[in-house]
Amino acid sequence: MKVTDRDAYEPTVSIIVPALNAEATIGSLLESLVQVDYDERKLEIIVVDGRSTDRTREIVEKYPVKMILQDGKGLNLARNTGFRRSSGEIVLFTDSDCVVPRDWARLMVRNFETAGVGCVGGSVSRYKHNFLSRYADDSIMPVLRKFRKREVLDNVEPPLRYPAGCNMAFRRNAVEEAGEFDEDIHYGFDEDELVERVCKAGYKMVLDPETITKHQYRDTFGGFLKQTFNYGRGGALLFKNKQTGARLARWNLATLAVFLVWLIASISLAFLAINVSAVFLIPLVLIPLVPFVLLTLFYLYKGLEERDWVSAFTYPCMDVLRLIAYCTGEIYEAIR
Repeated sequence: MKVTDRDAYEPTVSIIVPALNAEATIGSLLESLVQVDYDERKLEIIVVDGRSTDRTREIVEKYPVKMILQDGKGLNLARNTGFRRSSGEIVLFTDSDCVVPRDWARLMVRNFETAGVGCVGGSVSRYKHNFLSRYADDSIMPVLRKFRKREVLDNVEPPLRYPAGCNMAFRRNAVEEAGEFDEDIHYGFDEDELVERVCKAGYKMVLDPETITKHQYRDTFGGFLKQTFNYGRGGALLFKNKQTGARLARWNLATLAVFLVWLIASISLAFLAINVSAVFLIPLVLIPLVPFVLLTLFYLYKGLEERDWVSAFTYPCMDVLRLIAYCTGEIYEAIR
């Protein structure tokens, strides 16, 4: 849907960008933000810089935006700082490694015209078109969320039906009622816990596939694994911080439980194969092989449609490694 008309509903808007050592990407983002199609008298752009040691602040100062220096660490701390210093009725969030289209703010805001909507999330797609960026979008476990249809929901639905932090918005009143971002949650799921609280306060959540940001994904697969490991750490913090009643916390606990059962079963079968009989090698091989084969068939089917044979055979390996990294991150943070 192309937005060209000036709708009657045009509330004040604040766009908040947390940034830390983002000199490689912040310029592209700000270049896109200052061109968004929204009444500049009702729009403010706020960059919250966590005391960057590179040229980030120097680049930000070239643009007509407000910059706030943040003491202390944490993405949610920066988001809260920006929220407290902002004035918009609708508050949009994106990240310093993204680029937004010209109609981003207007498409995001239109969802709040419906009374009762407290938060909105849009889709995220790749900015670059290299192999790793395609994997990030096309994996059965996409790095960030992409929605196929517009939905209005009463609550988050793990693992994928909730907003991504680089493309989300809140009604100010909803955050003030539900409480700000939890500054004790880091690494991953930092924004999702607030979304769930906003929904519990009685507000609706909209997932809008037409509201898109472009994200600059990691340049190496090692970077993807580290990112996924940290997502797992964030998942563990949900239940470590007494969020065990939350849907996201329960989903993370279930994921960890399944992984631990698989790990214990594999170790037990390996012990039996070494000390009792080689026959135990059969289930030991089948346990990881079955999901790997199913993943391969899934990507092979996609490969038949798109003639991308490399992806059909490499994506399953990458998925399995990321799943192990995620669960390892959960175990690491739970022990800490």
